[in-house]
Amino acid sequence: SVMPTNLYGPNDNYHPTHSHVVPALIRRFHEAKEQNLPVVTCWGDGSPLREFLYVDDLANLCVFLMNNYSGNETVNAGTGKELTIKQLTELVAKVVGYTGKIEWDTSKPNGTPRKLLDVSKATALGWTYKTELEDGLRLSYEDFLHNPMRAER
Repeated sequence: SVMPTNLYGPNDNYHPTHSHVVPALIRRFHEAKEQNLPVVTCWGDGSPLREFLYVDDLANLCVFLMNNYSGNETVNAGTGKELTIKQLTELVAKVVGYTGKIEWDTSKPNGTPRKLLDVSKATALGWTYKTELEDGLRLSYEDFLHNPMRAER
């Protein structure tokens, strides 16, 4: 079986509070840019660490494993790289083109302090992810821009 890390890509509704972190941030920063808002407020203090994998890379690993792996152990899908939620937030703002200020509401929860998978089994089998985080964020933002109905849900 495959255990994926946090996924992002064009498979979410981009709801600003009821979707996964990347699509929610894309929508929030896009709307802030469109409305020329001076500040976007995010939850917690931005310190939790996360690993993100673009959804197409997960699909690629699944096909790779079907063709190259017959073991019974779980193979983790991920990049082996992590960054803070603060770093992620700044990168999403950059990709979207939002130039205002980011504030942190520390009265809101941070969530799990760290989520990082050991991807050594996939690596040992000869698989590595292909989509760097910033490139995947750009692809996700393009999806958001070209699928406005999805963003309304």
